[in-house]
Amino acid sequence: MTFSEITDLLTAQFGPDIQITTQNLQPYLTVKTSQLVDICQFLRDDERLFFDLLACVTAIDNGLETNTMDVIYNLTSIPYEHNLMLKVMVPRNAGARQWPSVPSVAHIWRTADWHEREAFDLVGIQFEGHPDLRRILLPTDWVGHPLRTDYQEEEQYHGIKTK
Repeated sequence: MTFSEITDLLTAQFGPDIQITTQNLQPYLTVKTSQLVDICQFLRDDERLFFDLLACVTAIDNGLETNTMDVIYNLTSIPYEHNLMLKVMVPRNAGARQWPSVPSVAHIWRTADWHEREAFDLVGIQFEGHPDLRRILLPTDWVGHPLRTDYQEEEQYHGIKTK
């Protein structure tokens, strides 16, 4: 199935709010956070699509100027041999001391459990409804999220100089 055929199915099912970007090497769809879970469920369960593999979830901090973060999902249908990239854009900070938040898709693809934990650990994205959202790469007592553009490295960690 081609990207445009997949896009046609999704816009017929979920309306015209899906943004289509085709000028990149890999075209992608930007979806609203509120539609993410329903769209992902449809992509996995619809027999014409059957995106049975969530290959990657990654998060990008777009910086203080744009004040947004992206969460990107790379999906594959192994039997049909087609791929799709979805993107969700969220505000960097929802308010004072609040982290960006996206619904978890771990109940749709089990691999999301680990991918979402990595995005949380490194960028600070909260995944609502995640079954076990905790650090996966850094120690549990690490301060901050090192891939955020506003990350401030501590001078020491347990008596070891870090700078």
